Amino acid sequence: MHCFLPRSSKRAEPRIASQQQEVGRDVKNGETGAQQSFRYQLSRIMRPDDANIVGNVHGGTILKMIEEAGCIVSSRHCNTQNGDRCLAALVRVEKTEFLFPMFIGEVAHATAEITYTSKHSLEVQVKVMAENILTGTKRLANKAALWYVPFSLQNVDKIMEVPPIKYASTEEEEEGRKRYEAQKMERLETKARIEEALPPPPNPEQHTVGFSQSSLIHLVGPSDCTLHDFVHGGVTMKLMDEVAGIVAARHCNTNIVTASVDAINFHRKIKKGCVVTVTGRLTFVSNKSMEIEVLVDASSLIEAEERKYRAVSAFFTFISLDKENKPLPIPPLKINGEEEQRRFKEGEARYLQNKAKRVAARERQQ
Repeated sequence: MHCFLPRSSKRAEPRIASQQQEVGRDVKNGETGAQQSFRYQLSRIMRPDDANIVGNVHGGTILKMIEEAGCIVSSRHCNTQNGDRCLAALVRVEKTEFLFPMFIGEVAHATAEITYTSKHSLEVQVKVMAENILTGTKRLANKAALWYVPFSLQNVDKIMEVPPIKYASTEEEEEGRKRYEAQKMERLETKARIEEALPPPPNPEQHTVGFSQSSLIHLVGPSDCTLHDFVHGGVTMKLMDEVAGIVAARHCNTNIVTASVDAINFHRKIKKGCVVTVTGRLTFVSNKSMEIEVLVDASSLIEAEERKYRAVSAFFTFISLDKENKPLPIPPLKINGEEEQRRFKEGEARYLQNKAKRVAARERQQ
């Protein structure tokens, strides 16, 4: 769904002093080809089919563009060494922040930079700048961190080694290593708590989990896939954003916008010809925000013996707005049963943890 306020909500847009400070493809004099592979910029003008009826660019469009930039810089870097040619596959997206709106006619600049490498994975941080080509003003619209693993084009099950990068300091390398260990642990914990998404009961009561729970079914075609014939991570994320938006709209029956996306974990690859079922359900509601768990299951149309499996999971956070684009209170979530109560408490813990992180970040800036 759409993730920003309508155009009528005006914000100050300070002029960025130099475009070279933000664009990733501008390379300093004297850099080698390997050093150039650490960065990449993808730019595209936002068109009507990228946005909703009031001109706000869909969150899924931005997520897909972020993943494309990350895939390109990761694959380019991993192919700077000898050996099998390879393609980087997305395995995890850290918390993605939607900071400012983006509209039809603006140019999105997604700058991806490799910030850490382990033996078999890469961390890529992406910043999305929104440029008004009529005035020349720019603003930072989105930030995200992604993790990729390179797979051989000759053998899709073969994970390639990642060429190391040079760090500005040992402290920078150590901070990257800590992020790597943290995301690795979180991915293992997520796999351990994968559960089935049950269909809602018939005629559910309004403001219950079952009332707003929604699903989308999509047949994976060639245009959705990489050179390996597996689905692009960005395609999956766009579908997930659409379902989460439907859940939020059904619960609030108002204008809703995406506030953030918590870690997206890619558990298994989805192959061309599979049918994917994307299911969203409310897990937690505070006074001004709601958390929606989105689960992606896949099954093959060709290989009948392969059962449906969990491919991706994530948590999206949405807020509700009135006609003047001011935050509205979220209707309380009616909880039924022990499982819904458990998910609500887990969501509340994530909400409080994220709130504490925001407070700490503001204090560091002061």
